[in-house]
Amino acid sequence: MSETTTELPVVVIGAGPVGLAAAAHLGERGLDFLVLEAGPHAGTATREWSHVRLFSTWGEVVDPAAEKLLAPTGWVKPDPATYPTGGDWAALYLQPLADALGDRVRFGARVTGVSRAGRDRIVDADRDTQPFTVHVETGEGREERLFARAVVDASGTWSTPGPAGAGGLIALGEKAAADRITYRVPDLNDPAVRARYAGKHTAVIGSGASAFTALAYLADLAKTDEGQGTHATWILRRGISGSTFGGGEADQLPARGALGLAAKAAVDGGYADAVTGFRIDAFERDGDGRLALVGEDGRRLDAVDEVIVLTGFRPDLAFLDELRLGLDERLQAPLALAPLIDPNQHSCGTVYPHGQAELSHPEKDFYLVGMKSYGRAPTFLAMTGYEQVRSIAAHLAGDREAAERVELTLPETGVCGGAGLFDQPETTEQEQSGGCCAAPATLTIGTPATVSSGGC
Repeated sequence: MSETTTELPVVVIGAGPVGLAAAAHLGERGLDFLVLEAGPHAGTATREWSHVRLFSTWGEVVDPAAEKLLAPTGWVKPDPATYPTGGDWAALYLQPLADALGDRVRFGARVTGVSRAGRDRIVDADRDTQPFTVHVETGEGREERLFARAVVDASGTWSTPGPAGAGGLIALGEKAAADRITYRVPDLNDPAVRARYAGKHTAVIGSGASAFTALAYLADLAKTDEGQGTHATWILRRGISGSTFGGGEADQLPARGALGLAAKAAVDGGYADAVTGFRIDAFERDGDGRLALVGEDGRRLDAVDEVIVLTGFRPDLAFLDELRLGLDERLQAPLALAPLIDPNQHSCGTVYPHGQAELSHPEKDFYLVGMKSYGRAPTFLAMTGYEQVRSIAAHLAGDREAAERVELTLPETGVCGGAGLFDQPETTEQEQSGGCCAAPATLTIGTPATVSSGGC
């Protein structure tokens, strides 16, 4: 790059956990940066699941460089052994971090395109010496063009959930049934949302921790007076095996292991029926407006009142179309990273910590980080994202040794993805003494969940 280009800021897309951590590491390295966030607050997406508790503790979701930046502001770190909700994470950590970063975090700034100055994706000539151009729309409808020496896309995948259709496309009738379908874990603490599911028959589609959480919530509702008659049908594309319910008592993130036990308890307790090997082809309304689910094999399930689709997320790559990205054809993750995170082979604990080398693309100094770097793989942990941006910041600062150094040890784990149960009480001193690898207690749906504090 030219001397003029290297004086430009690094543009970070997204003011979520990993985007703000990237800013903290860039600032620690003395590099200029600008964070662009489409929403009105730090952690806009995180706030949309504010009712859900993480399965990682505070000690695992605070970035070290961010903590160092926050210390002089009087910020007090929450108890490292406790589990935050999404709302806690946003309000008690992400927003204070954005405030500490000051006016270098811009809200209401939606990135609509990234390219090289004067170069579409076809042009080779002097490509790597040109700055990036970042097109931005503000809340007032104003358009801007910004220039950057590097771009770090930490915009996540929250806005692009997977559809119900088994082939990766929306099922027939899915769009028309939007009034009875949600793609998020419902907040049953909200009276209006609670009334939507109370006493109703709900289909839950998906096999990850988010599906476990939804099943646990619905089972808990069924135990209440207002929720009598609440029932779930759990739709799985595959059969039930030893790994269906995750790591369970072998999971070194105990709150995550507890989720699988909660889902199993919902089925064993009769609050949910599991339908296996069912791949959805269509939704059809009956005379009452309820939805019948039709499988690819012609099977047809009894009509349900509501559907919760939790089939994972996928990256939005449309605004990056003029960049030269090297992505795995299956996972849509960077080519060097994809073999390390393939969910057919890996869980969180078997993903080798990685940095700029594995995240690089043919487009020099452009990086996908955080959830978006994993493409369609569900095995992402926040601490993995923090290690990613530490390495990238070191690389952009010219510190090759630090960029290549591994500074993260992950716990050995079961199945990853999703979040924990909301109604978890504070752990007792005895439970905390169980340490990293203590097994979570078996959960009874309808009563508060108790887990060991972990420590990994």
